[in-house]
Amino acid sequence: MTTTDIPATRARGGPSPAPRGPRRRRREGAAWVFLSPWVLGASVLTLLPMAVSLYLSFTDYDMFNAPNWVGLRNYTQMFTEDPRYWRSVGATLGYVVIAVPLQLALALAVALALKSVRRGKGFYRSAFYAPSLLGASMSIALVWRAIFNDGGTVDTLLDSLGLGTGGWVTRPGWALLAVALLTVWQFGAPMVIFLAGLQQIPSELYEAAAVDGAGRGRQFLSITLPMLSPVLFFNLVLQTIQAFQVFTPAFAVSAGKGGPADSTLFYTLYLYDRGFVASHMGYASAMAWVLLLAIGAVTAVLFRTSRSWVFYANEEAR
Repeated sequence: MTTTDIPATRARGGPSPAPRGPRRRRREGAAWVFLSPWVLGASVLTLLPMAVSLYLSFTDYDMFNAPNWVGLRNYTQMFTEDPRYWRSVGATLGYVVIAVPLQLALALAVALALKSVRRGKGFYRSAFYAPSLLGASMSIALVWRAIFNDGGTVDTLLDSLGLGTGGWVTRPGWALLAVALLTVWQFGAPMVIFLAGLQQIPSELYEAAAVDGAGRGRQFLSITLPMLSPVLFFNLVLQTIQAFQVFTPAFAVSAGKGGPADSTLFYTLYLYDRGFVASHMGYASAMAWVLLLAIGAVTAVLFRTSRSWVFYANEEAR
């Protein structure tokens, strides 16, 4: 048999394509059947509403009358004519800067402590994770408001120490911190992820460092943090995205008004006010798309900067 009798793909050394027979088409059809619930749900519940929201962001829509096309007026008003919008941006950024680092630091500290626990490890893990199971529910936020309100538990305790504040949720300088502490208190999810990452670090590294005379501080900086950096990066991205979308704690603490003095007027709370209280759904849709782009930009920056501080063991080995 000559080379002219060999198919072109095989003469060039490449594999011959598999024929698309009835059996393969049946397998592909079965795969699409199993995927259809997810595809249908994503299309109807996510992609279609996003497309409608994008259209409404260029309209004046009050949910009762037909949308009226206004072009970029909602975006222009947002950036140049609405001072409360910028106050909501400032409150949200302040919350992210306070809540995310404190939550991750506390989660890592507790994970390090639980790693060395010998007895009752399951109980302590469950106890520290329990607040995260409650979620950002309205009931928990209302209890938190009562604790930090004037005459609440925290105010009474501080008064007994001679550090009376008159209630955190009624003071502009303290209300934001009270809301942030609710997020910090629910540190269970990142703690579990940190604990799983810590258990993957080889103990031989710490033994070798101890032989070389490295103390716990040096071991933490030179071994734990670099080896844990991928997990830290994952938690940082996840918690940052969630922090930008916080709503329930601010709504409960400020009774839906973002007070006092707009100190807890988070972005999503102001979006809710514009869309469902003032019936400016077109304006709220524009705010939602700006938030989506902002979260995407922040996430892209985190991924870009991660190249200088996130280390992967497999890459280092190569």
